[in-house]
Amino acid sequence: MSDDDLTPAFRSDVTVDLVRSAAADSDVVWAARVSTAGEQSLEALQQDPEKSKGLINYLMRDRHGTPFEHNSMTFFISAPIFVFREFHRHRSGWSYNEESGRYRELQPVFYVPAAERKLVQQGKPGRYEFVEGTPEQHKVTVEAMEDSYRKSYESYREMLTAGVAREVARAVLPVGLFSSMYATCNARSLMHFLSLRTKRENSAVPSFPQREIEMVAEQMERQWAELMPLTHAAFEKHGRVAP
Repeated sequence: MSDDDLTPAFRSDVTVDLVRSAAADSDVVWAARVSTAGEQSLEALQQDPEKSKGLINYLMRDRHGTPFEHNSMTFFISAPIFVFREFHRHRSGWSYNEESGRYRELQPVFYVPAAERKLVQQGKPGRYEFVEGTPEQHKVTVEAMEDSYRKSYESYREMLTAGVAREVARAVLPVGLFSSMYATCNARSLMHFLSLRTKRENSAVPSFPQREIEMVAEQMERQWAELMPLTHAAFEKHGRVAP
């Protein structure tokens, strides 16, 4: 590994790539129709799901959730470790595999907030909001983070050079370090995730996500909406509540 590879890099973005999918609105239709049509529900595989838009809306509105589970999406996500610690609270309908600091040397890529990231919390727990910080507050934040990141990664490398195991040396690294993982879900589990990790005016149930995990959720939602536009539209129409 060259010295250039060991120079800390700082990012304010996250990335989400849809690497594999078997997900379409028609999956919802045939899964739902088996309850009344039995084996004839297979005919729905060849039908235009647009003709069943009313059925999809009915299922979403009345929260008949299981037809939304017969699909799959796998995302490759690059984000700070603290985002993944929140992400892993979502267990039902999710599968995860994350890069391991036990088995590979972790790269010095760290998160710093962008200038537009709201920095100041006002109010009490349960009734607080975040507001814009001043340029001076943003400068202090970025400088403090970058200084801390450099020092922690230097300590990490010192231990590795001394022959200390990676699983021990990684303890000095902060949660602002970038990690990567595969996350696989179905539409129902993704809708539950989105209902909690995005803040929207049309949400029937208020949500107060941390901005960094919301950045991940927004990218996942855009890619899912392209795969299942009718399902996504029904999700929007009925208050962004998972069925």
